[in-house]
Amino acid sequence: MTVNSSTLPPQYDPKTIESKWQNAWETYQVFKADPKHPGKPYTIVIPPPNVTGSLHMGHAFEDCLIDVLVRYHRMCGYNVLCLPGTDHASIAVHTILDRKLKAEGKTRYNIGREKFLRHAWEWKQESGGKIINQLKRVGLSADWSRERFTLDERLSKAVIKAFVSLYEAGLIYRGNYLVNWCPASLSAVSDLEVENKEVDGNLWYFRYPVTDGSGYVQVATTRPETILGDTGVAVNPKDKRYEELIGKTVTLPIVDREIPIFADESVDPEFGTGCVKVTPAHDPNDFKMGNYHNLSFINIMNKDGTLNENAGIFKGQDRYVARRNIVKKLEEEGFLIKVEEYRHTVPYSDRGKVPIEPLLSTQWFVKIDPLSKKALTFLDKHNSPRFVPDHWTKVYRDWLIRLKDWCISRQLWWGHQIPAWYVISETNNKITDNTPFVVANNEIEAIEKAQEKYGKNTKIEQDPDVLDTWFSSGLWPFSTLGWTEDTEDLKVYYPTSTLVTGFDIIFFWVARMTMMAGYLTDQIPFQDVYIHGLVRDENGKKMSKSFNNGIDPLILIKNYGTDALRYTLIREVAGAGQDISLQYNRKTDESESVEASRNFANKLWNAARFVMMNLEGKTPEILGFPEAEKLELCDRWILSRFHRLIEQTKNYIETYGLGEAAKGLYEFIWGDFCDWYIELVKTRLWKSANTESRLVAQQTLAYILDNILRLLHPFMPHITEEIWQTLSQTGNKFLALQNYPTSDTQLINAELEESFNLIIGTIRTLRNLRAEAEIKPGFKVSVILQSEDETERTILKSAQIYIQDLGKVEQLTITPQLELETGQVVAGVVGTVQVLILLSNVVDIASLKGKLEKNLSKIKAGVKSLTERLNNPSFVNKAPEKVVQVAKDSLAEAQKQSEILQERLHRLK
Repeated sequence: MTVNSSTLPPQYDPKTIESKWQNAWETYQVFKADPKHPGKPYTIVIPPPNVTGSLHMGHAFEDCLIDVLVRYHRMCGYNVLCLPGTDHASIAVHTILDRKLKAEGKTRYNIGREKFLRHAWEWKQESGGKIINQLKRVGLSADWSRERFTLDERLSKAVIKAFVSLYEAGLIYRGNYLVNWCPASLSAVSDLEVENKEVDGNLWYFRYPVTDGSGYVQVATTRPETILGDTGVAVNPKDKRYEELIGKTVTLPIVDREIPIFADESVDPEFGTGCVKVTPAHDPNDFKMGNYHNLSFINIMNKDGTLNENAGIFKGQDRYVARRNIVKKLEEEGFLIKVEEYRHTVPYSDRGKVPIEPLLSTQWFVKIDPLSKKALTFLDKHNSPRFVPDHWTKVYRDWLIRLKDWCISRQLWWGHQIPAWYVISETNNKITDNTPFVVANNEIEAIEKAQEKYGKNTKIEQDPDVLDTWFSSGLWPFSTLGWTEDTEDLKVYYPTSTLVTGFDIIFFWVARMTMMAGYLTDQIPFQDVYIHGLVRDENGKKMSKSFNNGIDPLILIKNYGTDALRYTLIREVAGAGQDISLQYNRKTDESESVEASRNFANKLWNAARFVMMNLEGKTPEILGFPEAEKLELCDRWILSRFHRLIEQTKNYIETYGLGEAAKGLYEFIWGDFCDWYIELVKTRLWKSANTESRLVAQQTLAYILDNILRLLHPFMPHITEEIWQTLSQTGNKFLALQNYPTSDTQLINAELEESFNLIIGTIRTLRNLRAEAEIKPGFKVSVILQSEDETERTILKSAQIYIQDLGKVEQLTITPQLELETGQVVAGVVGTVQVLILLSNVVDIASLKGKLEKNLSKIKAGVKSLTERLNNPSFVNKAPEKVVQVAKDSLAEAQKQSEILQERLHRLK
């Protein structure tokens, strides 16, 4: 790698620069981690995006936050590993491939498991790298040589070991329980993969006749199709209305099945009719009640959401078609009492996007209680992990307490096949709910175990189901580092340092990682959990596919550059964990907020060009740091401000105040350095015959620019790398691997900074007064600065050369008392200093007054017209609300302009 020029091109071109450095960083393996590096380890394993995914704004935001942390720690001398990878996303991949097969008139069952998996791997090879390439475009400084995929051989080995270890410890079991069934993906899903939605539906009321003819009971349901699976009616034992019915039976309509009326204290007598139909095979609460009261469990549902043979004449009908037909039949037979509109919560499959069906099914489960208790012990005794912001600690703790056993089997083919083998020779070569099984690390071990127990002629078949994707994701922080073996990566980089993730998957992922790691490694897998907020759209709404309000980060990268988008996303964070909003025009694909960051990049680029053009080809290393006794006032001021900035930036980053750090850098670079210091030293660079003063200015400029680039690099890595390479002329080093600046507190001078505020305020006031008086930009004026405060006068005298230079002042008088005999002035105040510009022979006062009075007259006429219009009830009451508001806004603006013009006229004494 070589640097060919000591100057930057006139125009900043992010597209060229960003691809250039992304390629260079990867080619030279700049971010490759080395366990033997002497620094303290700092590890982040990125939350693995789905292999099916493409970059969305949430990914971009999260990975920008991660990259700031890893680049910062790398430059601070830590032994950094940022480990990337992707998740195999069982359900998402199945959805894609099933759709393709359907278009061909096929299903996965037609082509068989082996061919389907071959298609899946082919698809992964073709499309799976898309999201990784997009993460590289964001500038993520990951060790791509360590990229992992949850179905990699090593990670699959870890999954098998985890399953076997948990099973042998009695923490994984197989049983017939009610699960959340997704008819779309034909698989069980966990409680955490269920999204509850408020929907408008109906509440149907039916009568069930008491079998002995003594009357009937009234029940209500939102799912009439489940009537076919009812096996009881429950009432509260203290409900006087139904005392005499307890122990009797009702005859279930349509199927003519006698079912008992029984008492259960869980029934709320105040809710509905006080009678509850009980369907143990299709409702979680009824499942518990059915077990307690020894009711029958009748499953009426097929796995595709159609009704089975237990539904009688409705067999084969879709559940919603059957619902309509069952209601119609019950109405015809006189059992329907009434129908009410009813808004209620319906659980949806997060992946299948259809209502889930509680279904009785034999599945594999993890016994959560022992795992969650261990995670709670780490939290309560060691505050591990530490959540940022802290309020998420309680949320995490409450969730661990409430967790139920986790259904981990999925009726899919793409994923980690469950390492259990059924001894089918014991059940007529078929897998049934009662077929014995063995759990093993591989088929050879399984055969040995089966033969030892069932004889040499034993025949086995592996469980066709795969594990929940979150099972392998739960091992991610340590399986990616080589667990199950004692690898160097595992010894050095585990536990990891920080997990950066969204609040919406604390339950999906964070809790599972802490529980799995706590049990399998006896350590919590990360020290800190930094919970970030959401990126909201231009209207403050959460981005979602259903709202179709997502913003494509790649479009903004194309329009403004990666660094501009990165900086915008980070700068907008008002505090750790806070949501951010992104301005966006959907018609033009433009964003004012990202454009502002692009302007910031341009400002830095142009400032760097100016500095380098005035260094005479010398680098910061050649120029060196200026000698303290040769520093001038503005040099000492900028160095004080800069070292305060270093201190501030590091403190913010280390406490996850990344947005505050970004804002501080912006204010210093744009304001202190570009707008003030560069302007203050221009005279020394261009006109000064004092070569010593010129050298000190060059040294200070080079030092500040070099270190600004280091400070800003974690936030805007591409532009800073490009400028630094040109500035330093090293040719064989990378800014990404240079030291992060450290603060020298001896250079911080609060008193000097306070004094300089007065100097800057005075110059700013002078510039404003010149504009008010319409003085030509290059015309030099006479100025009086009056203050009774001796300290203020001393400060102003020390900065006289700066005031005269930047204020375009020919003659400057600094005085404790104001003595003006004649002549007009324009005046302002900063602190207790009066700033006056003498206007005699500078402007035509009469002409200026005339112009201002003419403008004022026009504005007053406008104020009068708008006031009359708004005082007219006919206009206010009949005009559209928007039109009235425009008139009010226009009046307020005109009144403000009137005040400003009157003040300007008053100042022309």
